Amino acid sequence: MATPPNARRPDPVTMEVVELIGDVVARFYEDYEEAAGEHALTGAQARLLSLLSLEPLPMRKLALKLKCEPSNVTGIVDRLEVRGLVERRPDPADRRVKLAAATEEGRRVARELREGLRFAREPLAGLTDEERVALRGLLRRMLG
Repeated sequence: MATPPNARRPDPVTMEVVELIGDVVARFYEDYEEAAGEHALTGAQARLLSLLSLEPLPMRKLALKLKCEPSNVTGIVDRLEVRGLVERRPDPADRRVKLAAATEEGRRVARELREGLRFAREPLAGLTDEERVALRGLLRRMLG
């Protein structure tokens, strides 16, 4: 009986690429946690602040992006709000919905977080511009 094509084992190169992607992700999160700690933030707080520095978002959308329960997002936003990094405001499109938004100070901290990632300075900086562009294209293709 023939093995269906999609049931075959991945080839060794594919398996090595999968392992390397896992290592890259682990290193990124490790670096991110360290950068967050330098600002007295947890990793989750730093990720939420980074998202909000791009655009204000409703709690439900934040929960989806962070892959956690809305009640967890509420607690994270509460703690960031106490520190003056985030504020709640009504959604101009629907006044019943509250948006979480980074304050000026929150955007500054988010920028410092991004700039403080060793991962971006070290291994990626060691690639040429052409290599970074090629890697970006490959990653975009992988993510569809």
